[in-house]
Amino acid sequence: MNIIHIAKKEIIKDLRDVKTFIFLLAFPLVLMLVLGSALTNAFKTTNSIDNVKVLYKQTADSSLSQPFNQFIKAAKKSGIDFKKATDATDGKKEVKQNNYDGYVELNKNGVQLYLNDSNSIEGSILQGMFKSFVDKYNLASEVIKVAPAQIGTVFANQGDHYIQETSFLPHKQPSSMDYYAIVMTTMIALYGARTAIQSVQGERARKTGDRLVASPVRKSEIFIGKVLGNIIINTLCVSLVIAFSKLFFKSNWGDHLGLIFLIILTEVLLAVSVGIGISFLSKSNTAPATITMLFIQLSSFFGGAYFKIDNPGGILKFITDLSPLTWVNHAITDIIYEHHYTSAISAMSLNIGISILFLLISVISLQRREGL
Repeated sequence: MNIIHIAKKEIIKDLRDVKTFIFLLAFPLVLMLVLGSALTNAFKTTNSIDNVKVLYKQTADSSLSQPFNQFIKAAKKSGIDFKKATDATDGKKEVKQNNYDGYVELNKNGVQLYLNDSNSIEGSILQGMFKSFVDKYNLASEVIKVAPAQIGTVFANQGDHYIQETSFLPHKQPSSMDYYAIVMTTMIALYGARTAIQSVQGERARKTGDRLVASPVRKSEIFIGKVLGNIIINTLCVSLVIAFSKLFFKSNWGDHLGLIFLIILTEVLLAVSVGIGISFLSKSNTAPATITMLFIQLSSFFGGAYFKIDNPGGILKFITDLSPLTWVNHAITDIIYEHHYTSAISAMSLNIGISILFLLISVISLQRREGL
């Protein structure tokens, strides 16, 4: 019963601290709205290529003239703009001067394509298109030798679009709002370390810690009650953030919200354990809060809370892997978009393992102290 009373006292105390409670709710939601809205374009996974300009010249003796004209009609529907060069036009020079993305010459020797090196995307598109065209023409040449009547089927049915867009796993990447809903939630879960420190430091500042220890309550009950109370109040904050992001920002939390909530719960346990552990390890009244805020901000920064870190390498990868947000966010993203659960087990194991370590440190330190 003593554990329940102490936990209840911690919850009521935190709820009465209206400023802190509002901060824990408003801070992630405001950042979620601002960053999610401002960085929408940074999370787009598709690019649109319009008005690719191609200059071409063909001689009268070119056997490619008729199929090439059909090719131009089909390609124009995909936004490729072809312009015929005059005899006086130097096509190569036009490309070098960046007036066109490519220059094509059709003669008796075949197709010669010159690309603008500065426009790599457009150049790749043109190179692929003309390779397809030449392959189809070579096929037609072979068909006409054995079955001339079937030649019409080779260049028929070009379709409305010469370029077909295909993506693997479409719509399987988070939008900016989805991304920041995840990272802001996991970031605010780390602030459980801050509330845990305030719980211990507050007892010391009010001189109530000694009286609490002197009361007929075991230290273990005080310790468990404080840990339990902090876990409950921080879990409540995280739950409200998830609910707000889902209802008002329409963030995608997937079909396995229970498992995701369990992962975040282990992160809350980690944060509370770290906060209490640092409180008992330090004899100073100000150092624990400073160390904890440094831990939270560095973990948030390198864990991708403020901006997305894609494919880090070297020392940066080593640093980002040290952030709890890295493995928690990765696990949640895998569950929502890939339905993979291996990283979830790893994340929960890491969180629980680190929590046990800091809780053991706290217990040993508490046993050696006369008070809190």
